[in-house]
Amino acid sequence: MEKKRKEIVLLLDANSIIHRAFHALPPLKNKKGEDVGAIYGSLLAFFSIIDKIKPTHIIAAFDSPAKTFRHKKYKEYKAKRPKAKEELICQIKAMRDVFKKIGVFVFAKEGLEADDIIGSLASSFSKKREVVIASGDRDVFQLADDNIKIHSLRRGIKDTVLYSKKDIEEKFDRLPVEKIVDIKALQGDASDNIPGVSGIGEKTAIKIIKEFGNIENLYALLEKGESGSLSKKIEENLKKEEKNAFLSKELATIKRDATFNFSLSDLYFNYNKKELEKVLREMGFNNIANKMEKEEKEEKKNRSFNF
Repeated sequence: MEKKRKEIVLLLDANSIIHRAFHALPPLKNKKGEDVGAIYGSLLAFFSIIDKIKPTHIIAAFDSPAKTFRHKKYKEYKAKRPKAKEELICQIKAMRDVFKKIGVFVFAKEGLEADDIIGSLASSFSKKREVVIASGDRDVFQLADDNIKIHSLRRGIKDTVLYSKKDIEEKFDRLPVEKIVDIKALQGDASDNIPGVSGIGEKTAIKIIKEFGNIENLYALLEKGESGSLSKKIEENLKKEEKNAFLSKELATIKRDATFNFSLSDLYFNYNKKELEKVLREMGFNNIANKMEKEEKEEKKNRSFNF
């Protein structure tokens, strides 16, 4: 009797992966003159991930172009980001179609970022099965749990690492992962234009949270005149920018309670290699298609001798 496969749900932070591929690889066009470098890099990352993870279910979560609840809370959210280049935008759209053609469930929801979709699904699915989040963004570290691992793209598209909850806590001086949003509240995030508190970087933020537990307790003690080991300058900045600290924590916190009109069965991944080879050749990626075709022939040859 064939052994039932272990259920592993792969949640792809699609925008993050495509952005990483776009900036990691030189520009590339196919025979039609279409920009395909980011698509090529994203597929290489995707193949590498599924080879390592061997997921039974996959969703590619995309950001919605509409404003999110964070923009409503803070108009300057992500305001300093340069406008995405047209050659990147067109490849993000094309990548959605590529994912669909190869059997990956694609989803975006107005008002939410891909992180919020991933956070909500991870929270739901991890109760009974293993979940792996693939992203080039450290924001998802806060989602790590006993059943949730983070497949992180560190540099480029080939330098990757699979982090457990314990691994991530080691990176933050053994602070629990739920404290990462408190670190972000103080440190801020320039890439998302999350303000944080002036003069506080990651190391100082970690030190403060280790001493005070979270920003709620920090400010409760500051109000009582208990500043612990804080320097006068840091204490002054914290008091002056209290609103920014609490706003930053809210902006940095990934949602985990959004609901969607699909179920786990909709995310079942049927790895149809023939269809995938067809898509690759349509995109002009013959070198990958040829490699896959060769590997499939080798597999069939090996199976024929397996009595």
